[in-house]
Amino acid sequence: MGGARDVGWVAAGLILGAGACYCIYRLTRGRRRGGRGLRLRSSRSAEDLTNGSYDEVLNAEQLEKLLYLLETTEDPVIIERALVTVGNSAAFSVNQAIIRELGGIPIVGNKINSPNPSIKEKALNALNNLSVNVENQIKIKVQVLKLLLNLSENPAMAEGLLSGQVDSSFLSLYDGHVAKEILLRVLTLFQNINNCLKMEGRLAVQPTFTNGSLFFLLYGEECAQKIRALVDHHDAEVKEKAVTIIPTI
Repeated sequence: MGGARDVGWVAAGLILGAGACYCIYRLTRGRRRGGRGLRLRSSRSAEDLTNGSYDEVLNAEQLEKLLYLLETTEDPVIIERALVTVGNSAAFSVNQAIIRELGGIPIVGNKINSPNPSIKEKALNALNNLSVNVENQIKIKVQVLKLLLNLSENPAMAEGLLSGQVDSSFLSLYDGHVAKEILLRVLTLFQNINNCLKMEGRLAVQPTFTNGSLFFLLYGEECAQKIRALVDHHDAEVKEKAVTIIPTI
């Protein structure tokens, strides 16, 4: 999908606008680059892989162990260390594809829902490195949208989300050719925010949001046109979701 990388960064920016500013340091750090002299590690246990130097290339077996560890352990310290190792491994292009093929993106992505800020931060950093790979980008937008949906269900977070400055490319997520999974999520995001504003009576008063904010994008004519077009979408679920939003935009 065109502009996938730009849209992914827009979504990450919304998280910051919603108040999760503790992520900004990790998200804006320069990524490690692969170089000469890299070597494969010998076989080690999953927990051993979370210790020591993280700048070595891991093979598929070792990455599989780490991902399994992330799925099965409840120890926050081990989860953090495993995310750091996966994130640094994902700075190398060869591992970006391996992690995706092993089903690692949703495993890492699920950790952004952790109530532990440090775990959330390290999961976002790992997704940031994985996003360099074009084939990984759509899967990662899906993961970020999950977090945005969680935030949009909380009326207290609505103003923070809507006041965030967002590039107009965000509206490309509402195009009819976008994957169904993403369309349903962004339509639900709009619906959740709209419900929150109705509860607070914000839609009935003069908005205080500035030009370029998410509010002006979602409640502008371009977004309205895109959602009207989705009423004729070939997928019944997308069509039904769009119909529920049409009267409110």
